[in-house]
Parts: sequence; C-alpha cells; structure tokens
Amino acid sequence: MDISFIITLFLIGFIGSFISGMLGIGGAIINFPMLLYIPAMLGVGHFTAHEVSGITAIQVFFATIGGVLAYRKGGFLNKKLIAYMGISILLGSFIGGFGSTHMPESGINLVYGILALIAVVMIVVPKKGIDDIPLEHVIFNKWLAALFAFFVGIGAGIVGAGGAFLLVPIMLVVLKIPTRMTIASSLAITFISSIGAVSGKIMTGQVAILPSLIMVVASLIASPLGANAGKKVNTKVLQIIMGILILATAVKTWMTIL
Repeated sequence: MDISFIITLFLIGFIGSFISGMLGIGGAIINFPMLLYIPAMLGVGHFTAHEVSGITAIQVFFATIGGVLAYRKGGFLNKKLIAYMGISILLGSFIGGFGSTHMPESGINLVYGILALIAVVMIVVPKKGIDDIPLEHVIFNKWLAALFAFFVGIGAGIVGAGGAFLLVPIMLVVLKIPTRMTIASSLAITFISSIGAVSGKIMTGQVAILPSLIMVVASLIASPLGANAGKKVNTKVLQIIMGILILATAVKTWMTIL
C-alpha cells in the first residue's frame, strides 16, 4: 500500500466522518460509493464491494463514538428512543452482516441502491412543526420505532452501514422527532447497530485491517468536529444537505447497477 493510497483513504474517511458527525449518520452512505469508486478512478487501488462493506462497518463504529461524545451534553440524546431502536437494529444488523457473506457483489450494491432510494423519498417529505416541539415533551410509538429499526438493521448490516441514512428520515417523518434530537440519538443508535454489523463482517472475514485502521484514525479526528459544526447550522440546512448527499449517492449507485 503506497502513500497515495493511504492519503486517499484518509481523506475519504475524514470527509465522510465530518459529514456523518454533522448530520447524525454513520458515514456509510457517503463512504461506500467513495471507497468503491475513487481509489480505482485515481488509479491508486481497488476494493471489492465486500471489502468496502467491511471497511465502512469499522469506520461507522468509530465515527459514531466521536459524534455521540460531542452530543452527550444538551439534552439531545433521547435514551428511551435509543434503547428501543438500538436493541432492534443491533439484532437486524447482525443478521444482515453475517448473511451478506453469501451474497454476490451485485446483490450488496443492489441493497445499497434500494436503501438509498427509500431514504431519498423520505427525506423530501415535508416535516412541518417538528422542531417546535420542546425536547422534554417528545413522544413516539415505541413498537413502531423498534420494528422499523429491525428492518433497517438487516439492510444496513448487508452493506456495512449503521443505517442512520434511513433512520434519520424515519425518525423525522414517521416518529416526528425534532431534528437535533434525531441527529444526536441516531448517532447513538447507529453506534449500537454497527456493533452487529462489525461482528458479522469480522466473523466472516470481510474486513481489510490496514485500510480500516486508516479510516478509523480519520473518523476519530473528523466526527467530533462535524458534530460541533452541526450544532451551529440551521436544521433546515442540515436536512437539505442530507437530502442532496443521499440523492447523489443513490443516482451514482443506480447508474452502476443499471
């Protein structure tokens, strides 16, 4: 592995983790296509879809730790929401992560494309009035939250994601959780989810160690920076940024599939 490959991986990890900390996502929605296409496009290296899903699983695990630590103060973490969705998504992500070893690369890319497409549709749905709800008065359907989290976990485990790119739209649109609480809580839920995904990937030998370590270093530096930046950005702007990112990656993935 030469220095240009290492620098490329670090920059991919840094950019993905900064955005993940700012938007409350693990970063896989950004890092998966970047790892799959950018090193090969620059001629510095190449990863298979299985390798990318393993690397992103490790990266998401560490990126979300940094984000949660940055949001631990301020009352943004909804512990009840984290518990219900976290346990369900952990079970789902372990099933997806373990089962993905039996899937062809085209299957992993297809799952990623479908998840991204669903997220795009949900992120553009109007979300009126959710940020007017005081954080201490937030209520939600616990069993509906758990059910959604389980199915998101299965899909996210397959592609090595934490699932936050789908969790965030679900929390905003279906559960009516305020934006900043959604961002903070989704980071914690995604951290729990990534435990299952990482376990499944490691047990099935899908993790490239050195590239994963480079991404981890970048994540630990960039994720807290992104989380602190996210606290200062208007919630509508955060939603727009997320929508653009998810749409761009969905379009690129479907262009490859088709």
